[in-house]
Amino acid sequence: MPALEWMGKDKVIGYHRQVPYRVLDQVPDKGVLASDGTDHGNKVIHGDNLEALKSLLPEYEGKVDCIYIDPPYNTGNEGWVYNDNVNDPRIRRWLGEVVGKEGEDFSRHDKWLCMMYPRLQMLRLLLSNTGVIFISIDDNEEAVLKSVCDEIFGRSCFVSNIAWQRTYSTRNDSKGIVNEVEHILVYSRYPDWNPNKLERTAEMNAKYGNPDGDASAWRTDNAFAPGAATHQGMVYAIQHPFTGELLYPANGSCWRYQQDVMLDIMNGWCPYELRNLHDEEKRAHVCGVATDDVRPDVPAIMLKESMEESKKKSAIVLERGPWPRFFFTRNGQGGIARKTYLDSVGGRLVTNLWPYAEVGHTDEASKEIKAMFEGRAAFDTPKPTRLIRRIIDIATSKDSIVLDSFAGSGTTAQAVLEANKADGGHRRFILVEMCDYADHITAERARKIIQGFETSAKFARTVYEKKLTAANLKNAAKYIEEAKAAQQQAIEAGEYDKVGNPRLIDNTLTVIGETSKGETVPGIDSGFSYYELGPVLFEPDGMLNPKVPRQELFHYVWYTETKAEYQNLTDEHPYLLGELADTVYYLAYDGADESVLGYDLLRTLPRRGSTTVIYADRCVLPQDRLDALNIVFKQIPRQIARV
Repeated sequence: MPALEWMGKDKVIGYHRQVPYRVLDQVPDKGVLASDGTDHGNKVIHGDNLEALKSLLPEYEGKVDCIYIDPPYNTGNEGWVYNDNVNDPRIRRWLGEVVGKEGEDFSRHDKWLCMMYPRLQMLRLLLSNTGVIFISIDDNEEAVLKSVCDEIFGRSCFVSNIAWQRTYSTRNDSKGIVNEVEHILVYSRYPDWNPNKLERTAEMNAKYGNPDGDASAWRTDNAFAPGAATHQGMVYAIQHPFTGELLYPANGSCWRYQQDVMLDIMNGWCPYELRNLHDEEKRAHVCGVATDDVRPDVPAIMLKESMEESKKKSAIVLERGPWPRFFFTRNGQGGIARKTYLDSVGGRLVTNLWPYAEVGHTDEASKEIKAMFEGRAAFDTPKPTRLIRRIIDIATSKDSIVLDSFAGSGTTAQAVLEANKADGGHRRFILVEMCDYADHITAERARKIIQGFETSAKFARTVYEKKLTAANLKNAAKYIEEAKAAQQQAIEAGEYDKVGNPRLIDNTLTVIGETSKGETVPGIDSGFSYYELGPVLFEPDGMLNPKVPRQELFHYVWYTETKAEYQNLTDEHPYLLGELADTVYYLAYDGADESVLGYDLLRTLPRRGSTTVIYADRCVLPQDRLDALNIVFKQIPRQIARV
């Protein structure tokens, strides 16, 4: 597969392995605790997202189920709170350190790719086996981003290029072909990922009814299935109980179920039996084969009693209901059809077109921020919560971990919290933001959603809405009266400064109420911890940084050895890391004092496995003795692996 080339690629293609590992320093005053006194596993991290992602590896490698990122679009637009290009001073400094002086001559597209490549590599490491990543982008870099993602995630893991309808109206001064959509590229960790289905709409469910008093609503469906030539045993006649006509599947088709099942279903109308009609010529025509090639002696499903008696019994079923799964249309005088039950069809399939009516638009996103931040446009390019909710709905379960490493205004935190409230889930969010507004915008939004807030900006709410379709348009007059009644009721309630007249918005009859009083938005019981990037674990000379907390080192070494969840068994012994697969791990580290692996240390160790791995500064035991004791010695810090 051809790979995309750009200036500086050779410098960054493996750089994610060279990123220094930093610990995360918790800032308790900037976090929020839930009513149970915990942070519910949620994190907001301030710092360079490349280094932050590296810091997440010990706890989260291979465990993140859903990643959403909204990186800079590289439009060249300056002056925003978040500079939407790679001239951001932090990115320029990073390029200078990694790529060197030649980076000064790169085009902004080369710089953008240099910035994105190692971050995407790191994100892939964090994805679980069933994980999926969604990346927002516009036309500026969509093509090259697709090429880079094909290289990093694998072309076979490409899921979709979703078109999000970001705006509901175009500017009057727009020229050329107006950009109405943005892209969301979707890649899975492994091929053949499938999204969860969406909730069905009222319009979809309106196609289902219950005219016969069945236990569940149903709609009329095809009684036949394709494949007559290869399923000749399912091609035969069924005698009509009201007209006596012999009904065959359409040409090229067969009955949907095996003959014994069809016989049982038809017995729900009146008594039937199997009878050989020697109708090979007719069945051959349906199957599209020569008469000599059709399966012989396939019996028909025929009325067992007289036509008069069969019709009488079937009429009772038709009048009384419920009808069998296969029924006769036109009040018993038409052809045969099949019921498809509403409770068996599942949710709505996800497509790659996400209209603003379903997932929101940029204006909606701006209003969300203004309502939350006292009418201020605290962030210029937020995404609507409904857009991220759609991603969470199709890509997570109730216990999923959701990561956003270009967190911006913090929409992802709100979407996760609202999803948990809706279905009682325990999803966890991890947000990373490198800009200084990580505290007063990104984390503050999460605080407001958790603690509740008062909106002070102009607030609009839908008082009435009814989607108009070709099927229900004949009831339009009725819906208009309903809308007017809802308008009058809202006016009399006095909750709004203004209640608009019924109007059509995106084929939906709508009444909107507006108020400048704001409203009280209740909080969602949850919490999060706030972190700053802490010191590096390894100093430039390769020695351990004495400023790093001892427990962080233990967590790191356990991760590099096992990739398993840290057990924290230091209460049992101060050097005990844990035990996995009959291997016990120790880290003899106290900071400044040198540790020595000898008999004195061995006598203090409470656990031994079939293999015992011991980290220490020095070892005074000979190799043959270590082999006899099944001990593997690893020297600190030289043999501590770098991630």
